[in-house]
Amino acid sequence: MSDKRPESKHKLDRRLGVNVWGRPKSPINKREYGPGQHGPQKNRKLSDYGKQLMAKQKLKGYYANIGERAFRRYYQEALRLRGDSSDQLIGLLERRLDAVVYRMKFAATPFAARQYVSHGHILVNGKRVTIASYQVSEGDEISLAPKAANMAHIQMAMESAERDLPDYVEVDAKAKKGKFIRTPKKDEVPYATQMEPNLVIEFYSR
Repeated sequence: MSDKRPESKHKLDRRLGVNVWGRPKSPINKREYGPGQHGPQKNRKLSDYGKQLMAKQKLKGYYANIGERAFRRYYQEALRLRGDSSDQLIGLLERRLDAVVYRMKFAATPFAARQYVSHGHILVNGKRVTIASYQVSEGDEISLAPKAANMAHIQMAMESAERDLPDYVEVDAKAKKGKFIRTPKKDEVPYATQMEPNLVIEFYSR
């Protein structure tokens, strides 16, 4: 199963000029600027609004291009919860089932993780869940459905040295299952490029 055409995955990288997922095949590794006939634009200064918009596009895109309406709901929920809104926003995003599947290295990309969930390949506490945005709770067990356990793409992702497991998940690779230990703070999340959830909060608060 392919997650998406490579060129569609890299559109965000090219548009924002950063390697969002830290993948070795990103075009940004060869070219440090976005698409366009004029090539690199040196000393390009963004307005505060531009910085906030870019931060939103980068964070939203990282999680397999979450829709605008859904992403705004995460912002509203982050404001409702007690504590730092930036941490709460990241916590909500990292508790998405597809994000947890990606963190556990059951998928090579967030796009593939979303597909595996929607196609019924992922179990939560032994029950099939097909909603990528499902909010995983601390202590939940995430496992591969029997048919998915031997899928080549999943096996390759698990064996890849491209990413390390973060401290807030644990995985039993042999049993093809893992546990979501706790909701992380924003500084604990292993983003390949700097994320600025505080600017996302400012964007929606305008």
